Amino acid sequence: MNTQASNPEIGRQIQCGPILTNYHDLGSGEPVLMLHGSGPGVSAWANWRLTLQALKGDFRLLAPDLAGFGFSEFPVDMQFNRRAWLDQIVAFLDAVGVDKVHVIGNSFGGSMALALAITYPERVNKLVLMGSVGVPFELTDGLDKVWGYTPSFENMQSIMKIFAYNQALVGDELVQMRYEASMRPLTRAAYESMFPAPRQRCVDAMAHPEAAVRGIRHPTLMVHGRDDKVIPLSTSLTMLNWIENSQLHIFGRCGHWTQIEHATAFAQLVQNFLKADAAA
Repeated sequence: MNTQASNPEIGRQIQCGPILTNYHDLGSGEPVLMLHGSGPGVSAWANWRLTLQALKGDFRLLAPDLAGFGFSEFPVDMQFNRRAWLDQIVAFLDAVGVDKVHVIGNSFGGSMALALAITYPERVNKLVLMGSVGVPFELTDGLDKVWGYTPSFENMQSIMKIFAYNQALVGDELVQMRYEASMRPLTRAAYESMFPAPRQRCVDAMAHPEAAVRGIRHPTLMVHGRDDKVIPLSTSLTMLNWIENSQLHIFGRCGHWTQIEHATAFAQLVQNFLKADAAA
Protein backbone atom coordinates (compact mmCIF):
# COMPACT_ATOMS: atom_id res chain seq x y z
CA MET A 1 0.00 0.00 0.00
CA ASN A 2 1.24 3.50 -0.79
CA THR A 3 2.20 5.70 2.12
CA GLN A 4 2.94 9.37 2.37
CA ALA A 5 6.62 8.52 2.74
CA SER A 6 6.70 6.73 -0.61
CA ASN A 7 4.19 8.94 -2.43
CA PRO A 8 3.90 12.64 -1.54
CA GLU A 9 0.47 12.79 -3.24
CA ILE A 10 -0.96 10.84 -0.31
CA GLY A 11 -1.60 13.05 2.69
CA ARG A 12 -4.20 12.67 5.41
CA GLN A 13 -7.64 11.08 5.15
CA ILE A 14 -10.95 12.38 6.45
CA GLN A 15 -14.53 11.24 5.91
CA CYS A 16 -16.65 13.77 4.01
CA GLY A 17 -20.10 12.29 3.63
CA PRO A 18 -19.70 9.18 1.44
CA ILE A 19 -16.22 10.24 0.29
CA LEU A 20 -13.03 9.33 2.15
CA THR A 21 -11.06 12.41 1.18
CA ASN A 22 -7.29 12.49 0.73
CA TYR A 23 -5.95 15.93 1.60
CA HIS A 24 -2.94 17.99 2.60
CA ASP A 25 -2.94 20.30 5.61
CA LEU A 26 0.20 22.44 5.80
CA GLY A 27 1.21 25.59 7.62
CA SER A 28 -0.68 27.82 10.02
CA GLY A 29 -2.55 31.09 9.89
CA GLU A 30 -5.67 32.07 7.98
CA PRO A 31 -7.09 28.97 6.25
CA VAL A 32 -6.85 28.70 2.47
CA LEU A 33 -8.74 26.05 0.50
CA MET A 34 -6.92 24.99 -2.68
CA LEU A 35 -9.01 23.31 -5.39
CA HIS A 36 -7.21 21.48 -8.20
CA GLY A 37 -8.01 21.21 -11.90
CA SER A 38 -9.38 18.31 -13.93
CA GLY A 39 -6.45 17.10 -16.01
CA PRO A 40 -5.85 13.34 -16.27
CA GLY A 41 -3.76 11.96 -13.42
CA VAL A 42 -4.16 15.16 -11.42
CA SER A 43 -4.19 15.41 -7.64
CA ALA A 44 -4.11 18.27 -5.17
CA TRP A 45 -0.40 17.64 -4.63
CA ALA A 46 0.42 17.49 -8.36
CA ASN A 47 -1.36 20.82 -8.91
CA TRP A 48 -0.25 22.71 -5.83
CA ARG A 49 3.06 21.22 -4.67
CA LEU A 50 5.07 24.39 -5.38
CA THR A 51 2.42 26.77 -4.04
CA LEU A 52 2.03 24.70 -0.87
CA GLN A 53 5.72 25.06 -0.11
CA ALA A 54 5.75 28.77 -0.95
CA LEU A 55 2.74 29.77 1.17
CA LYS A 56 2.85 27.39 4.14
CA GLY A 57 4.75 29.95 6.23
CA ASP A 58 1.85 32.40 6.05
CA PHE A 59 -1.36 30.38 5.85
CA ARG A 60 -2.98 27.10 6.80
CA LEU A 61 -3.25 25.42 3.42
CA LEU A 62 -5.98 22.81 2.87
CA ALA A 63 -5.75 20.93 -0.43
CA PRO A 64 -8.20 18.03 -0.92
CA ASP A 65 -8.48 15.56 -3.78
CA LEU A 66 -12.00 15.94 -5.13
CA ALA A 67 -13.90 12.72 -5.80
CA GLY A 68 -12.70 10.97 -8.94
CA PHE A 69 -9.23 12.49 -8.69
CA GLY A 70 -6.08 11.67 -6.78
CA PHE A 71 -6.40 9.32 -3.82
CA SER A 72 -9.84 10.09 -2.45
CA GLU A 73 -12.16 7.07 -2.21
CA PHE A 74 -15.78 7.30 -3.33
CA PRO A 75 -18.79 5.05 -4.00
CA VAL A 76 -18.48 3.14 -7.27
CA ASP A 77 -21.91 4.39 -8.39
CA MET A 78 -21.16 8.05 -7.66
CA GLN A 79 -22.49 10.59 -10.14
CA PHE A 80 -19.87 13.24 -10.79
CA ASN A 81 -21.37 16.71 -11.01
CA ARG A 82 -20.99 20.16 -9.51
CA ARG A 83 -23.47 19.51 -6.72
CA ALA A 84 -21.70 16.33 -5.59
CA TRP A 85 -18.29 18.04 -5.57
CA LEU A 86 -19.71 21.05 -3.73
CA ASP A 87 -21.24 18.77 -1.09
CA GLN A 88 -17.82 17.15 -0.64
CA ILE A 89 -16.13 20.55 -0.27
CA VAL A 90 -18.59 21.77 2.35
CA ALA A 91 -18.36 18.46 4.24
CA PHE A 92 -14.58 18.76 4.08
CA LEU A 93 -14.59 22.26 5.59
CA ASP A 94 -16.92 21.04 8.34
CA ALA A 95 -14.74 17.98 8.99
CA VAL A 96 -11.54 20.00 9.39
CA GLY A 97 -13.36 22.54 11.55
CA VAL A 98 -13.07 25.59 9.29
CA ASP A 99 -16.00 27.99 9.01
CA LYS A 100 -14.57 30.49 6.54
CA VAL A 101 -11.70 30.28 4.04
CA HIS A 102 -9.89 32.02 1.28
CA VAL A 103 -10.28 29.86 -1.82
CA ILE A 104 -7.83 29.30 -4.68
CA GLY A 105 -9.33 27.43 -7.62
CA ASN A 106 -7.46 26.18 -10.67
CA SER A 107 -9.42 25.66 -13.91
CA PHE A 108 -12.20 23.17 -13.00
CA GLY A 109 -11.41 24.04 -9.37
CA GLY A 110 -12.19 27.65 -10.18
CA SER A 111 -15.75 26.70 -11.09
CA MET A 112 -16.00 24.91 -7.74
CA ALA A 113 -14.61 27.96 -5.93
CA LEU A 114 -17.29 30.05 -7.61
CA ALA A 115 -19.92 27.46 -6.64
CA LEU A 116 -18.88 27.74 -2.99
CA ALA A 117 -18.92 31.55 -3.07
CA ILE A 118 -22.33 31.65 -4.79
CA THR A 119 -24.06 28.96 -2.71
CA TYR A 120 -22.37 29.51 0.66
CA PRO A 121 -21.07 33.10 0.55
CA GLU A 122 -20.65 33.19 4.31
CA ARG A 123 -17.97 30.46 4.08
CA VAL A 124 -15.70 32.41 1.72
CA ASN A 125 -13.37 35.28 2.47
CA LYS A 126 -11.42 36.03 -0.74
CA LEU A 127 -11.30 34.22 -4.10
CA VAL A 128 -8.37 33.47 -6.38
CA LEU A 129 -9.35 32.01 -9.77
CA MET A 130 -6.51 30.69 -11.91
CA GLY A 131 -7.23 29.83 -15.56
CA SER A 132 -10.75 29.33 -14.31
CA VAL A 133 -13.79 27.62 -15.75
CA GLY A 134 -17.20 28.83 -14.55
CA VAL A 135 -18.53 31.17 -17.23
CA PRO A 136 -19.63 30.37 -20.80
CA PHE A 137 -16.97 29.84 -23.47
CA GLU A 138 -16.53 27.81 -26.62
CA LEU A 139 -14.79 24.48 -26.01
CA THR A 140 -11.14 24.74 -27.05
CA ASP A 141 -9.33 22.03 -28.96
CA GLY A 142 -6.92 21.81 -26.02
CA LEU A 143 -9.64 21.17 -23.44
CA ASP A 144 -11.35 18.69 -25.75
CA LYS A 145 -8.11 16.71 -25.89
CA VAL A 146 -7.54 16.96 -22.13
CA TRP A 147 -11.02 15.71 -21.25
CA GLY A 148 -10.91 13.12 -24.04
CA TYR A 149 -7.59 11.63 -22.86
CA THR A 150 -7.13 7.87 -23.18
CA PRO A 151 -4.24 6.43 -21.17
CA SER A 152 -0.83 6.06 -22.79
CA PHE A 153 2.56 7.64 -22.17
CA GLU A 154 2.41 9.34 -25.57
CA ASN A 155 -1.06 10.74 -25.00
CA MET A 156 -0.10 12.06 -21.58
CA GLN A 157 3.01 13.68 -23.05
CA SER A 158 0.83 15.39 -25.66
CA ILE A 159 -1.57 16.64 -22.97
CA MET A 160 1.26 18.00 -20.81
CA LYS A 161 2.64 19.88 -23.82
CA ILE A 162 -0.76 21.50 -24.32
CA PHE A 163 -0.70 22.69 -20.70
CA ALA A 164 2.78 24.21 -20.75
CA TYR A 165 4.07 27.20 -22.69
CA ASN A 166 7.60 26.23 -21.67
CA GLN A 167 7.98 22.80 -23.26
CA ALA A 168 11.15 22.15 -21.24
CA LEU A 169 8.91 21.57 -18.23
CA VAL A 170 7.45 18.45 -19.84
CA GLY A 171 10.12 15.93 -18.93
CA ASP A 172 9.75 12.17 -19.08
CA GLU A 173 9.63 11.88 -15.27
CA LEU A 174 6.64 14.21 -15.00
CA VAL A 175 4.87 12.50 -17.90
CA GLN A 176 5.47 9.07 -16.41
CA MET A 177 4.19 10.17 -12.99
CA ARG A 178 0.98 11.59 -14.43
CA TYR A 179 0.53 8.62 -16.79
CA GLU A 180 0.82 6.12 -13.93
CA ALA A 181 -1.62 8.20 -11.88
CA SER A 182 -4.11 8.16 -14.75
CA MET A 183 -3.91 4.35 -14.87
CA ARG A 184 -5.18 3.75 -11.32
CA PRO A 185 -8.33 1.68 -11.94
CA LEU A 186 -10.78 3.64 -9.77
CA THR A 187 -9.78 7.10 -10.98
CA ARG A 188 -9.39 5.94 -14.59
CA ALA A 189 -12.99 4.69 -14.67
CA ALA A 190 -14.17 7.88 -12.98
CA TYR A 191 -12.34 10.12 -15.44
CA GLU A 192 -13.73 8.31 -18.44
CA SER A 193 -17.27 8.90 -17.14
CA MET A 194 -16.88 12.58 -16.23
CA PHE A 195 -16.51 14.39 -19.53
CA PRO A 196 -18.18 12.45 -22.33
CA ALA A 197 -18.40 13.87 -25.84
CA PRO A 198 -19.79 16.21 -27.02
CA ARG A 199 -17.81 18.11 -24.40
CA GLN A 200 -19.29 21.57 -24.94
CA ARG A 201 -22.11 20.40 -22.67
CA CYS A 202 -19.50 19.74 -19.95
CA VAL A 203 -18.24 23.31 -20.30
CA ASP A 204 -21.83 24.54 -20.08
CA ALA A 205 -22.52 22.37 -17.02
CA MET A 206 -19.61 23.98 -15.14
CA ALA A 207 -20.72 27.52 -16.05
CA HIS A 208 -22.70 29.56 -13.53
CA PRO A 209 -25.57 31.89 -14.42
CA GLU A 210 -24.40 35.42 -15.17
CA ALA A 211 -26.59 36.88 -12.44
CA ALA A 212 -25.06 34.52 -9.86
CA VAL A 213 -21.50 35.48 -10.82
CA ARG A 214 -22.42 39.17 -10.85
CA GLY A 215 -23.81 38.69 -7.34
CA ILE A 216 -20.41 37.71 -5.91
CA ARG A 217 -19.21 40.35 -3.46
CA HIS A 218 -16.00 38.69 -2.32
CA PRO A 219 -12.67 40.32 -3.26
CA THR A 220 -11.56 38.29 -6.28
CA LEU A 221 -8.25 37.90 -8.08
CA MET A 222 -8.17 36.27 -11.50
CA VAL A 223 -4.85 34.95 -12.81
CA HIS A 224 -4.45 33.69 -16.37
CA GLY A 225 -1.74 32.72 -18.82
CA ARG A 226 -1.91 34.77 -22.00
CA ASP A 227 -0.97 31.69 -24.04
CA ASP A 228 -3.37 29.24 -22.36
CA LYS A 229 -4.55 26.67 -24.93
CA VAL A 230 -6.91 24.91 -22.52
CA ILE A 231 -9.05 27.65 -20.95
CA PRO A 232 -9.15 30.87 -23.01
CA LEU A 233 -8.20 34.19 -21.47
CA SER A 234 -11.71 35.37 -22.35
CA THR A 235 -13.11 33.53 -19.31
CA SER A 236 -11.12 35.70 -16.91
CA LEU A 237 -11.97 38.84 -18.88
CA THR A 238 -15.65 37.92 -18.58
CA MET A 239 -15.33 37.45 -14.82
CA LEU A 240 -13.46 40.76 -14.52
CA ASN A 241 -16.51 42.42 -16.07
CA TRP A 242 -19.05 40.47 -14.04
CA ILE A 243 -17.50 40.45 -10.54
CA GLU A 244 -17.64 43.92 -9.00
CA ASN A 245 -14.67 43.68 -6.62
CA SER A 246 -12.19 41.94 -8.92
CA GLN A 247 -8.80 42.30 -10.56
CA LEU A 248 -6.95 40.33 -13.23
CA HIS A 249 -3.26 39.54 -13.60
CA ILE A 250 -2.16 38.15 -16.98
CA PHE A 251 1.17 36.32 -17.38
CA GLY A 252 2.76 36.41 -20.81
CA ARG A 253 4.80 33.41 -21.99
CA CYS A 254 2.51 31.26 -19.89
CA GLY A 255 0.07 28.46 -20.65
CA HIS A 256 -2.37 26.74 -18.30
CA TRP A 257 0.27 26.15 -15.60
CA THR A 258 0.69 29.60 -14.03
CA GLN A 259 1.41 28.08 -10.61
CA ILE A 260 4.25 26.03 -12.14
CA GLU A 261 5.56 28.15 -15.02
CA HIS A 262 5.62 31.32 -12.88
CA ALA A 263 5.64 29.66 -9.46
CA THR A 264 7.46 32.36 -7.47
CA ALA A 265 5.57 35.28 -9.00
CA PHE A 266 2.24 33.47 -8.66
CA ALA A 267 2.81 32.70 -4.98
CA GLN A 268 3.86 36.29 -4.26
CA LEU A 269 0.82 37.64 -6.09
CA VAL A 270 -1.50 35.39 -4.10
CA GLN A 271 0.21 36.17 -0.82
CA ASN A 272 -0.06 39.92 -1.39
CA PHE A 273 -3.71 39.66 -2.39
CA LEU A 274 -4.77 37.48 0.54
CA LYS A 275 -2.89 39.58 3.09
CA ALA A 276 -4.12 42.94 1.78
CA ASP A 277 -6.82 44.81 3.67
CA ALA A 278 -10.11 43.78 2.07
CA ALA A 279 -11.24 47.39 2.07
CA ALA A 280 -8.13 48.64 0.27
